[in-house]
Amino acid sequence: MTEHQTDPGAEDAARRAELAANLDRVEKRITAACEAAGRDRADVTLIVVTKTYPASDVRLLAGLGVRHVAENRDQDAAPKAAACADLPLTWHFVGQLQTNKARSVVRYSDHVHSVDRLRLAGALSTAATAAEKRLGCLVQVALDAESGAQGERGGVAPDAVAALADAIAAAPGLRLDGLMTVAPLAGAYAGQPRAAFDRLMEISSGLRETHPAATMVSAGMSQDLDEAVAAGATHVRVGTAVLGVRPGLG
Repeated sequence: MTEHQTDPGAEDAARRAELAANLDRVEKRITAACEAAGRDRADVTLIVVTKTYPASDVRLLAGLGVRHVAENRDQDAAPKAAACADLPLTWHFVGQLQTNKARSVVRYSDHVHSVDRLRLAGALSTAATAAEKRLGCLVQVALDAESGAQGERGGVAPDAVAALADAIAAAPGLRLDGLMTVAPLAGAYAGQPRAAFDRLMEISSGLRETHPAATMVSAGMSQDLDEAVAAGATHVRVGTAVLGVRPGLG
């Protein structure tokens, strides 16, 4: 090995140490937020969003005890999930999804957090039925959307949640798991993640009156996971705080 070459084993060890330290910091944040809210730590699931990062990082995370990982682009997720098929992982798809990607996403995903229109629910139902699997689906709620419109980052307006949830619950191959949101950048809740997540919990409470098993509330990312836990989120989606600042997308 020349002076300009690097030892892959040393690189892996350094990356593992970095990820372990980051995970520990995130874990302490979640634990502190749970304690402050009087919640059991076991009631909050950490999902590590690995977009733009390689399968080798997913393997290191799995070795550190991570069991839930997420992707937001099928072209990144499909090969990564295939490369990590031997690992005991639950895969979540969290990005905006085109209907023509439904069949691919169904192959590896256990939960799709970003269902925001009937056509997508139909495409996922067809794909899940063909694959003979039951796919967990969350309705993405856009708290910046007016009635009848979609949000800037996907999602349906709050008044459209019930109808879409009913359609998912009735669709073959699908299971209605709950709701997801991204703290909005515009509208009444811009810059107010806690208020946004409180509103999501109100919508979730209403949904559970007709769909009591739809208990998942996916909210909160690296910058606002503490507010999400305080509001009652059951799943937080954390990328940067675990993996670091993302490389540029090619």
